[in-house]
Amino acid sequence: MIPYLFLFAYFAVLFASLWKLFQKAGKPAWAGFVPGYNILVWLQISGKPWWWIFLFLVPGVNLLMFILMNVNISIVLGERSFKDHLIMTFLPWVKIPQTVFANNSYVGPIPVAERKRGLLGQWGDAILFAVIVATVFRTFTFEAFTIPTPSMEKSLLVGDYLFVSKLSYGPRMPMTPVTFPFTHHTMPLSTSTPSFVNWFSQPYRRLPGFGSPQRGDAVVFNFPEGDTVVANFQNQSYYQLVRNYGRKKIHDPNFRMLNMVDGQVRQVPTGGILVRPLDKKENYIKRCVAIAGDSLEVRHGVVYVNGEAQPLPTEGQLAYDFVLKSKFNEKRMKELFDISPDDIGPNEYGGVSIPLTADAAEKLKGFDNVVSMTRQEHPRGYSNEYQKLPYFPNHPDYDWTEDNFGPIYIPKKGATVQLNERVLPLYERAIRVYEHNDLEVRDGQIFINGQPALSYTFQQDYFWLMGDNRHRSQDARFWGFVPHDHVVGKAVLVWFTKDPYTGIRWKRLFSTVK
Repeated sequence: MIPYLFLFAYFAVLFASLWKLFQKAGKPAWAGFVPGYNILVWLQISGKPWWWIFLFLVPGVNLLMFILMNVNISIVLGERSFKDHLIMTFLPWVKIPQTVFANNSYVGPIPVAERKRGLLGQWGDAILFAVIVATVFRTFTFEAFTIPTPSMEKSLLVGDYLFVSKLSYGPRMPMTPVTFPFTHHTMPLSTSTPSFVNWFSQPYRRLPGFGSPQRGDAVVFNFPEGDTVVANFQNQSYYQLVRNYGRKKIHDPNFRMLNMVDGQVRQVPTGGILVRPLDKKENYIKRCVAIAGDSLEVRHGVVYVNGEAQPLPTEGQLAYDFVLKSKFNEKRMKELFDISPDDIGPNEYGGVSIPLTADAAEKLKGFDNVVSMTRQEHPRGYSNEYQKLPYFPNHPDYDWTEDNFGPIYIPKKGATVQLNERVLPLYERAIRVYEHNDLEVRDGQIFINGQPALSYTFQQDYFWLMGDNRHRSQDARFWGFVPHDHVVGKAVLVWFTKDPYTGIRWKRLFSTVK
């Protein structure tokens, strides 16, 4: 509440002072009281282009614009020292009326030929405007994204640098606009210090785009379960860790668990819990395999949408279990199949497990040192001794696995599902968390917002996203639906790529994402 009071006080001081500034600049005083028009006049007397007014419409960017224009009040009234600009930046409530109502005259913006401002002032203006332009560009058009994990191989590779189009599905307006420039959720040189503040936020809004996610799109989105993360285990689902160890242990910052540190497995304390708003959740990228209104099922590793089999992308991978006479030559595997040493791991049968495309698997099974090769498949009821209820909906009534999953209906905006205790686990998180309802079950009866409920009508579309590397991907089979408000954009271009082992992949530079 206090930050909003400061914000309202700023606008009250500003609009109570603009009329005097306009009067000194030879403009009608009444213009200072006309919303929108007063910004245009303010830009004009500050020597700024009229189209800057559109920058005032962008949450987050508009705060930077007001800071920039506050400084220009000092400039056009002759106060041009770095000290004046610093005070105007941090104390506009005092400095604006003090400057505007002082016994001074309008001298106008500094002509280009006469600009003799200090180095700090010149660089400050240039950097601030560059930040504004870059922020607008990455918010509304394209943003860079890096592939950190192998969940999309061999379609998208570890080390790929992508451009993600915000225009494809419509750019989201910033919901947490006060943030350190060019960061997502964490300050540079830190692993847990937030780069944003929660005291000023905006509701979810999305501008029109060229369409919505379609089957086959490579979609970037905010990780749905990323609202809460464990500080020193941010690459793992908080909710799965709670299921494995219990809430009390996970919330204890001194409780230790095994984690990989500098290539070695060590006992690491949790470090506490971090909470993130929707647009600051971790960014993920997966393939859209089903859209709102579809029904999906996975049978023996094959995805069926509305009853029709959906082939795995050509470059997609499944895991194969090998029994070997002797180890594979890692260098040869890399040269022939682009299989990195990290891809080859032990399986539960004493052999090795390797993710492979169908073509690579066909070739590899003929190697002399291969005794047998079997495509990995976990039957219904398969459980991992290291994890408790790892498969969505993470409920004991469902025995699904990543290879045998569903059927499940993907919610569509305006569609209604009948609710009972059997169905509820599938849609509980969507109803409670993504659509912000109070939900509880009392004596076998479901209550939504205090009212008995036998059905529920969804307020937004949802999507089902999976990795192309089907057995090495933590995707919707583990944490469920992706709400439309979590969708960031569509991956469209690989502008740079570097293999961790062999260096730059020259042939993939500036290739389109398929």
